[in-house]
Parts: sequence; structure tokens; C-alpha cells
Amino acid sequence: MIWIAEAAAFTSLVEHLGEVALYAFDTEFHRERTYYPLLALLQVAWAGGVALIDPLAVDIAPLAAVFEGPGVAVAHAADQDLEVLERSCGTIPRRLFDTQLAAGFLGYSSPSLGTLGGKLLGANLPKGDRLTDWTRRPLSDAQRVYAAADVAHLLDMHAVIVERLTASGRLKWAEEECEAMRARRRGNPDPDTAWWRVKDSRTLRGLSRGVAQAVAAWRERHAAATDQPLRFVLSDLAITTIAHHPPSTLEELQELRGVDGRHLRGGMGQEILQVVREGLELPTEALRLPPADDVDRHLRPAVTLASAWASQLSADLRIDNALVATRADLTAFVRGDGDARLCRGWRHDLVGEPLRRLVEGEAALAFAGRGKLSLEERSGRPYPLDARPLPPDDG
Repeated sequence: MIWIAEAAAFTSLVEHLGEVALYAFDTEFHRERTYYPLLALLQVAWAGGVALIDPLAVDIAPLAAVFEGPGVAVAHAADQDLEVLERSCGTIPRRLFDTQLAAGFLGYSSPSLGTLGGKLLGANLPKGDRLTDWTRRPLSDAQRVYAAADVAHLLDMHAVIVERLTASGRLKWAEEECEAMRARRRGNPDPDTAWWRVKDSRTLRGLSRGVAQAVAAWRERHAAATDQPLRFVLSDLAITTIAHHPPSTLEELQELRGVDGRHLRGGMGQEILQVVREGLELPTEALRLPPADDVDRHLRPAVTLASAWASQLSADLRIDNALVATRADLTAFVRGDGDARLCRGWRHDLVGEPLRRLVEGEAALAFAGRGKLSLEERSGRPYPLDARPLPPDDG
């Protein structure tokens, strides 16, 4: 394990990593007091070596050359790490293999790095303190050992996972999923949809929704511009209260629950009042409503049946159920959303096409004994029931 805090050593490392076919990475970052994640440590590993890079001492932007090269980057639960690296380097690895994601195709449900290392390698990874302040220098020996362990076993885990996925014919599925994660849009969320994430926002009605949209969008932009956590600018409680009781004066604003004096300093109070007025006047066509999460009542039984079948399919194939099809996936597909995950790739072949046939009446689900469900060709012959329909209701 080497510690890199000088530009020359980092340049040498970048040159070396650019020549390897496989490398691993992980990050340690904080965002408790900032809007953007603050990178505090970068760990990388390659065959025969591990390096801890101090981003507080060296500019890691040159690592972009490695990311854009032909090497495959291996990481575990990399989504947040990719966000951090994209901000620090301006890019992310061109080829990615996520061990947590890929392990889902071996029956592991979002395993931690320690759990997966133990299952696949028998490795006992050191446990760290999740409250560690990674920005403090110097790091202790224990901190360095823990940080290095986050990448030291990733390449061996990658080899085992690839071997098992190849044997089961699922490697391509895992690679598709890793690429979908890698290509996912990151960066600042759309300010006009920020109100969807405000607690209890879905209970708002009428003009309150326009106010919530305007105020939450203002909070998002202000937090990004000043690099503050959203809660430092305005709490969710304050936004909900303002939406329910739109103030027109500073006095009314200050009396609302969740609003205190710091929200009125430096002209912020007037800014909030202005966006409240804009929210009250927001045209209907400008209101950004959360996507519907339901289907026509006539199709709800199909979603329920499909959900039970997908769960059994996941168990039978030993694939993480969240990978195969969530209820949201099934709902979106049955509803006819063109961008539903079941419309493309391996999910379409495994779940989407059979589900289409089920919904359109070309297939049927039957009990196959011992609680099992069987998706079968539909015979079209209804079972004769010994029951007569009710006579017409004459009122």
C-alpha cells in the first residue's frame, strides 16, 4: 500500500494505471455540510498494488485519462462514487464492472463489500467507523488499512463473479446492468421536480403544489450556488408549511413553522416571498407533477399476479428480485410506458414478453402445486363454476 500526496508520484501512478487491463477504485467523501460531495480520499488497486491518493494534496483530474482508456474499472456499489469522480475528474470510467450489482445475478441481494468478500473469497475485511472524518490529516494506520481493504479484494471478487456468471450464461446480463448504471444521468437534479422529494409533498393539492414547486426549486438553486445542504437553506417542513399557508409578508413568513430568523437574512425572506407569488401564479401547464404510480383498475389484478410470478421467477433463478422486476417496473410496463425497464434488454426477454402475453390473454398463470406458479399457454376453456349469476337489480 502506498500513500500518494505529491504530483510527481500521482503522475507516475496515472501512467501505470493507463497500461493495465483491470483496476479497482473506491472513494471516501463527505457531504454533511455541503451540497456537492467533498472527495476526501481515493483508493485504487491493480494486480500487485494498492494506492491511497490524497485529493486534498493533489489534483486528481489527470485520472480522467485512465477512465477514458480501455481498462475496465471495478467497484462495489459505485453509484455515489461515480458522482464524486465525475465532479472531480470531469468524467467517469468508460467501462465499469460493479461487484454488488453483478452479484445480484448470483442470488445476492445488494450485499455489502464485507459480506460479499466473505462469501466469495473467505476474506475477513476490517470494519471501519462510519463516522470517520476522512478530511483530517494525517490518517491513522487503522484508517489507511480500512481504506485499502475497500479495493484490495475487488479484483479477486471480480474474477470469481465473472467465472460464475459465465458458467450460468448471465455475464451479458450483468454487463448490461453495469453499463446502465454507468450511463445513468448524474449531476444536479431538475429544480422544477425537486418538490417531489419534499416529505408529504404528494398530499398537496391545488395552488399549494405550485407554491411547493417554486419554493423547492429556489431552495435547490440556492443550495447549489452556495454549496450548502438543502436543509441549511430551508427545511422540508418549512416548504410544506409555506405551501399550505402561502405568506405575503415577512411577518407572516416568520410565524410559519419551520421558518426561523436565518431564513430572513440578507434578503432571503424577500426572495422566498417572491417565489411564493410566482408559485401562486404558476400556469397549470407549467406544473410538474410526479409520475403516476398506478394503473387502470382493470389492470391492477394483472400487476398483482405478475408481481407474484416475478418473485417466484427470481427465487427459481436465484437472481435478486430487485434486478428482475420491481412492482414499479411491472406497473410501468402494464401501463404501457415506452421507457419501462421491461421493454428492453434481458428483462424484456425474461419478463417483459411473457408479461405482455399474460396481459393480452395469450398466456395464463396456474398453480403448479406446493405454492408454485406456472406461466402457461392459455387454453381459452373456462372452468365450469356451479354458481348462477344474480338476477338484474330492479332497484
